[in-house]
Amino acid sequence: MPAGRLDGRRSNASDTVPSLPPASASFTDLVDNFARQGLDAEDMVVLSGAHSVGHARCSTFAAGRTAVDADADIDPSFARSLRRRCVRAENSTGDPTVSQDAVTPTELDSQYYRNVLKRRVLLASDAALLETPEAARMVRDSARAGGRWEQKFAKAMVKMAGIGVKKAGRHAEIRANCRVVNY
Repeated sequence: MPAGRLDGRRSNASDTVPSLPPASASFTDLVDNFARQGLDAEDMVVLSGAHSVGHARCSTFAAGRTAVDADADIDPSFARSLRRRCVRAENSTGDPTVSQDAVTPTELDSQYYRNVLKRRVLLASDAALLETPEAARMVRDSARAGGRWEQKFAKAMVKMAGIGVKKAGRHAEIRANCRVVNY
């Protein structure tokens, strides 16, 4: 990441929500959402690889992805597995979570794309990456080993980091520690 960019003096998670696509977004919706931020379809497919790490709450995906008659865009055995994990946990308190990548859940890697191709992803928006031939080609390219996805991901992250960069003024600063405002 380039150093020396200006950040805001306040940060609220609720400010980002309007910019995030919903978990149920179609490919067209995803492309439109990313385009509003100055990113193209390839950036969107490449940045979706961040779903290789982290968890999703069952309430985010369970309704459409674990139904007995789930869409054909999810592997039936994967849907059954998710159903068991989410239903069992529903009897406890809270909203259970499931790893977004069951194969390599703690590694930022291209396994996510192999999961997409096998229809073993949690979010409908991830499955949507196979809706067009061009997007499916990008998914296949990203699934291949060899470090190409990692290079594209780094480039797209730098591009995304430039979204909404503050201009000089009293509400902007170069942070000594990127995680906290300067005092």
